[in-house]
Amino acid sequence: MSTWIDISQPLTKDVAIWPGDTPFKCETSFDKTMTGSVNVGSLMMSLHTGTHIDAPYHFDDAGKRVSDLDIAVYGGKAKVIGLPEGTDVICPEILAKEELDGVERLLIHTKGWQDRRKFPDWIPPVDIRLAPWLQERGILLLGLDIPSVDPLDSKDLPAHHALAHHGVHILEGVVLDHVVPGEYELFAFPLALAGADGSPVRAVLRKC
Repeated sequence: MSTWIDISQPLTKDVAIWPGDTPFKCETSFDKTMTGSVNVGSLMMSLHTGTHIDAPYHFDDAGKRVSDLDIAVYGGKAKVIGLPEGTDVICPEILAKEELDGVERLLIHTKGWQDRRKFPDWIPPVDIRLAPWLQERGILLLGLDIPSVDPLDSKDLPAHHALAHHGVHILEGVVLDHVVPGEYELFAFPLALAGADGSPVRAVLRKC
């Protein structure tokens, strides 16, 4: 029987959110004493809470929305790698020694978000030069264990734009602390949210 490895952040009342964004709230709106038959819950959250994907519309008014994305990108063979200690930017030079032939989905353990109970003060951002470098190697999806591919105070989001321009999809906020580097199958499908700029995902790995 296959062993599934959950790499999703648990969605609880304590989940860290972007400062000023919609707080996470999941509650029972109507219980059996009220309905006579069922408990019915409700959910309120930002689409960029926890483990999630960014659609290009998130940072580009003309970009594709979640419902326009190719669902196949979010499921298939993937490789998990770790960054050297002290890495302050994710660039081609850092990844140059990695064996990435045939890799279409790359998940990077940056170790840049140690305490997920609070939003980080700083993360190692993606160098815009990484976008064409990934495209040249046929990589379709970049997954990171941090909440953004850009510096947290960025307003123009150069890495988001560069990755989208080069056909690289973005998966943020995965949890890789317990994952051994290597080859896996990844399943991180967005919800079928028509017109949305992002989507939470239940991201899991299975060893190849």
